[in-house]
Amino acid sequence: MTINLPELPYARGALAPHISEETLNFHYGKHHKAYVDKTNAAIEGTKLEKAGLEDIIFESEGSNPGLFNNSAQVWNHTFYWNSISPNGGGRPKGELADLIEKNFGGYDRFAGEFADAAAGRFGSGWAWLAKSGDKLKIVTTSNAETPLTQDMTPLLTLDVWEHAYYLDYQNARNVYISTFLDHLVNWDFASENLAK
Repeated sequence: MTINLPELPYARGALAPHISEETLNFHYGKHHKAYVDKTNAAIEGTKLEKAGLEDIIFESEGSNPGLFNNSAQVWNHTFYWNSISPNGGGRPKGELADLIEKNFGGYDRFAGEFADAAAGRFGSGWAWLAKSGDKLKIVTTSNAETPLTQDMTPLLTLDVWEHAYYLDYQNARNVYISTFLDHLVNWDFASENLAK
């Protein structure tokens, strides 16, 4: 099975002014595409050639770092594009809002903890809201690591690799993080993942 670059769920300019079309052209059009291309090159002629993306991730973790890094980055980026929306931001509703209240003591406390975790992720990586058992957790992962392989259900993610924000925010990662929470986070996607 060839791993394909998935279509974005919106036009490349739809996230402006928060994330520019130029950033999407590089981040999606070059970085994400390169991960797809390198994954396909690595699985060609191997037992994983016909495997699905998640199977490739689980099979390569710990045994083939190059393949794991590229395939997990395909998955992480696809998840990230769906974690943001031109109509995003605001506060979650329903069961997710209730769980955030129960696990973090309210949305404002959650937002503060998420922002601190994302800002504190040293170097390249990701900040996630994930479900572990019956609890919600904020976790960060480095490089291509993902809660998918850590017995958690990812609900949403924020890419804090510099290529995700540098053209628009330079070194102001904190502004990028607050913009994500205020204007971009896709709570509907997170709620769909919670319901799975």
